[in-house]
Amino acid sequence: MEQTGDSIQCNFFDSLPGYYGYDTAFASRDVAQHIGVPVATPNQDERPVSPLHDTGTIALILIVFLMIALNFKKGYKYFLHLGTYLFSMRRRQNVFDDHTVSETNLMASLIANTCVMGGIIMFLAVGYYDQSLFDSEYLSRYIWSLSGYVLLFYLLQMMLYRIMGYTFLPDKESTKLLLDGFNSSQAMLGLCLCPVAFTMLLLPATLVPMLYIAAIFYILARIVFICKGFRIFFNNLASLLYFILYLCSVEIVPVILSFTGAIFLCRVLQS
Repeated sequence: MEQTGDSIQCNFFDSLPGYYGYDTAFASRDVAQHIGVPVATPNQDERPVSPLHDTGTIALILIVFLMIALNFKKGYKYFLHLGTYLFSMRRRQNVFDDHTVSETNLMASLIANTCVMGGIIMFLAVGYYDQSLFDSEYLSRYIWSLSGYVLLFYLLQMMLYRIMGYTFLPDKESTKLLLDGFNSSQAMLGLCLCPVAFTMLLLPATLVPMLYIAAIFYILARIVFICKGFRIFFNNLASLLYFILYLCSVEIVPVILSFTGAIFLCRVLQS
């Protein structure tokens, strides 16, 4: 930087001279220190460690919300039929009573929302259990992985219900009623978990009570689906034994093992 007359001549990063007050180019770091131009210096230690401040996590949430918004206009009737899919035992009489492609796309978007909200809540629950399992510099890696873990858990359940329907139910309509009930319960669960997850992110002090509320929502969703499953499966006393085995093998044991699996996944990601 050289002083010529009443002006200050600066050498910029592009090696072209400029005069302070007249040139609009950006000064280099050394020149900026002399003329008072603030220079952004990233400091990772000062950034809050939270999914709310993580770009990858926010991008995942926005992707899911965008999917729902794009499919809502043509598939909004799925919301109108959501209660029917949850509770109704009516056999469909014609093709117009079945899902349309738009409704199926919206249902898939709502299931994706459930997986993402479940991944965020599971991340916060595992962090409450043991904060040392996470690397603060790669939060999005954990959120994306746990969301994928919830999606895998959903797909495994869908496969089990298809196998059970094929094995124990008398026709395809009964199997479809079972699968519709499961999908609608998971879609409704994701909608209920949205405010819970955002409350956890925005108000960390409410983490513990929100975890209890999330668990209550999950239990209620499972109870609604189990009640519909019982109405589908129960024909006589012998079928009651099958239903008890179904509860133990599909509804209780996998849920208990899922949290252990989430902890194991976080340890693998940390290594």
